[in-house]
Amino acid sequence: MAEKEKANILVLGGVGFVGRNVVQWLVAHHAAKHIRVVDKVLPSVAFLGKDHKEAFANGMVKFKQGNAQSTVSLEKMFKLKNGEKFDYVINLAAETKYGEEPIVYEERILGITKAVIEACKKEPQIKRIIELSTAQVYEDSKKASNESSKIKPWTTMAEYKLKSEELWIQSGLPVVIFRPAIIYGPGDVLGMMPRLTIGRVYKFMDEKMKMLWGGEMRINTVHVRDVASAIWHALIATNLPSEANKRIYNLADKSETDQKKVSAMLQKIFGIRTGFYNAVINKLAKMNMKGTTEEVNDKHLPPWSGLCHKFKIEASPISPYISPQLLYDHNLSVDGSAVEAALHFKYEHPQMTEELLREELDYWIAQGVFPPNVSDDEPGEKSEHGSSAADDKDEDEE
Repeated sequence: MAEKEKANILVLGGVGFVGRNVVQWLVAHHAAKHIRVVDKVLPSVAFLGKDHKEAFANGMVKFKQGNAQSTVSLEKMFKLKNGEKFDYVINLAAETKYGEEPIVYEERILGITKAVIEACKKEPQIKRIIELSTAQVYEDSKKASNESSKIKPWTTMAEYKLKSEELWIQSGLPVVIFRPAIIYGPGDVLGMMPRLTIGRVYKFMDEKMKMLWGGEMRINTVHVRDVASAIWHALIATNLPSEANKRIYNLADKSETDQKKVSAMLQKIFGIRTGFYNAVINKLAKMNMKGTTEEVNDKHLPPWSGLCHKFKIEASPISPYISPQLLYDHNLSVDGSAVEAALHFKYEHPQMTEELLREELDYWIAQGVFPPNVSDDEPGEKSEHGSSAADDKDEDEE
C-alpha cells in the first residue's frame, strides 16, 4: 500500500490474544499509517512475547488504556491529533472466558457492542468495522457448518455473540463479522492451550491421557495469523454485499481437526500415551457434566500447581482448567472456504501441525510461565503425582 494511502486503524481490545497478533501482522506488512491500540490491560503486564513487544514498540503503534464499555472513554479513543480520523475500526474488545454468569456477557459483550456502535455512528468517515464472533453459534453437527447452516449456540458466550451480531446487522454500519473456529497460535490461552497444558500435566504425572467422546469429535481450528490476515483483507475488500447479514464469514482451516488428530500431536509433543474412554464412561459423564468437570479439574489442577512449583513459576496466565461448557459432547465443525473467494484471502496455515503447536508452547516457555518440555522423572520411575506405565489400566473404547 502506498504511503499516502495508508490508513489510521483503531484496534479495540488490541492487547489480547487476537489483538496482539493483529497488531503484529499490520506492523509486519506496513499496512497502516497509525495504529491506536486500546485495552484496559497494560501491555507491560499482558505477557507479550518478544515479537509482540517489538510490534508494540514500532513507531506506528500507540497504546491508550481505556474501557470499551464506557461511552466517554470511547469518545476519547476515537480522537486523533491534527484533525485526522480513523478509517477502520477492529473490535476485539469482549469477554473471552467461558463459564461466566450471563450478566458478565451482558456487560462485556453486549454492553461493549452497544457502546462501540454508538461511537462509530458519530464517525461517518469510517470505511469498515470488524467484529469477531464465534462459530459456536452453529448447531452441533459433524457436517461442516457454512454461513447458511442452522444457528443454535451451545455456549453462553456464543448466545451473547449472536445477540451482538444482530445489533451490528441492525446498526446499518459497514461491518464485517467473522465466526472463527478454535483460534490457536502464539499467545493463545483458551483455544488449544488448555489441551496442551493438560498434556504437559499427564507427562508430569506419568499417566495415560484419556479423553471423553471419542476421536471423531470435531474441534476445528484456525491459526491466529490467518485470523489477522483475514481481518486485513476484510478491511480493504471491495464489492462486498450491501446487506450486513451477508457480510458474515466463517474462519476455519483445511485440517478438519478432531480429537484423534490432537491426541496424536500431544503424544509426539510430550511423549505421552493417549486414548479415549469407552461408551459406558461417556454415558455416565453425560449424566452429570457438572460433577464430571469438577472431577476433571480436581485431577489436573493440583499436579499443575506442583509442576509450576517445581519450575519456580509463581504467576502464569496458563491453566489446565476447563469450563463445563467446553467439556460438552459438541462438535465444532466449520466450513471456512467462502471467505477465500469473497475477500481474495488465502490461509497461510491450512493445516494445524505439530510444529505450530510447539511454537505456541514455546511462546509461553520463553517467558517462564510454562514448564519446559523436559523429562520430569527417570524413565519408568513412579511420580508422586501419578502412576507408572505398569499401573495404568486401559479403558479405551471396546
